[in-house]
Amino acid sequence: MSLPYFFVEQLAPEAQNLTLSEEQSKHIIQVLRMHKEEQILLTDGKGTKAHSVIVDDHRKRCEVKVISVEKEEQLLPKVSIAISLIKNVSRFEWFLEKATEIGINEIIPIICERTEKEKFRLDRMQNILISAMLQSQQCWLPLLHEPIEFKKLVEENKDSQKFIAHCLPLQKQQLHSFIHHSPFTIHHSSVILIGPEGDFTENEIQLALAHNFQAAALGNTRLRTETAAIVASVLLRQAH
Repeated sequence: MSLPYFFVEQLAPEAQNLTLSEEQSKHIIQVLRMHKEEQILLTDGKGTKAHSVIVDDHRKRCEVKVISVEKEEQLLPKVSIAISLIKNVSRFEWFLEKATEIGINEIIPIICERTEKEKFRLDRMQNILISAMLQSQQCWLPLLHEPIEFKKLVEENKDSQKFIAHCLPLQKQQLHSFIHHSPFTIHHSSVILIGPEGDFTENEIQLALAHNFQAAALGNTRLRTETAAIVASVLLRQAH
């Protein structure tokens, strides 16, 4: 049985004693019914994993001692998903959870011409990423950006391989064929743009193509925004 896994923002590289938050303490002592001398895992979401033992099983301020620390390498090459905000916030949150489980490095919410702007609660979104990271027993938290305008992202992006997925009857190639028939693994980073309900406009697509994005399809059916983002996440991550 795997050890319970908890998030701590700051972890030193050496052994130390830490007092966990009241919420974490309550979960460990009252929900999991753990006691002194039992072990848990801690991570800072930056690749550090710390094996720790409970030294004070107080239900409001549980104290643990870090007994060993290891550093895990981040999944590379870097894979970024730039996805339009969507009207149904719960669907966007579902994507965040699944993208984290898949091992996506970076998530960039974008505002397109057809994006129906919704409130973006970074704190809530960040908590969803943390929960998904812990549930999937990882120690790297995806980097989640504040929403950015489509034009700004396209003009400033520096990834070595860039795609835009769209549904218009313009020339494009299946994403999996880029992966299987090109020297894909030589690229240090990749990004794919996923549009809103209603897709990208033709002007947006042409702007992306002018900035060296490659037009890609994600299959033969029309996908919801969040579904398209998951398909792209799996294809790009499995390619590496």
